[in-house]
Amino acid sequence: MLVMRFQRIGKKGQAYFRIVVTEHTKKPLGEFLELLGSYDPHKKDLKCKKERIEYWLSKGVQASPTVHNLLINKKVISGDKKQSWKAKVVEKATAPTPDANSSDQPPAGL
Repeated sequence: MLVMRFQRIGKKGQAYFRIVVTEHTKKPLGEFLELLGSYDPHKKDLKCKKERIEYWLSKGVQASPTVHNLLINKKVISGDKKQSWKAKVVEKATAPTPDANSSDQPPAGL
């Protein structure tokens, strides 16, 4: 399956992203089929090939939730946004429940 996702480039602390089409099993920094654009999160600057993005989406390529939401925000495509992350569920420690057989009285014979 092909996916459209970000490929991070740039130095530490100076992130810069490419928007690429790649096989979903490939590593994020690996090879890709086509470079569709770039995004600078510091300047909020998106440069992309709108026709090629629409072409790949028409062929069934799935955009990652983050790329999908960015393209909707910048009016490149239309549609509803996707949830791109889930909040972690923190399990609360439960207090031990008293057993039916045990009681607060000390055992007989002691």
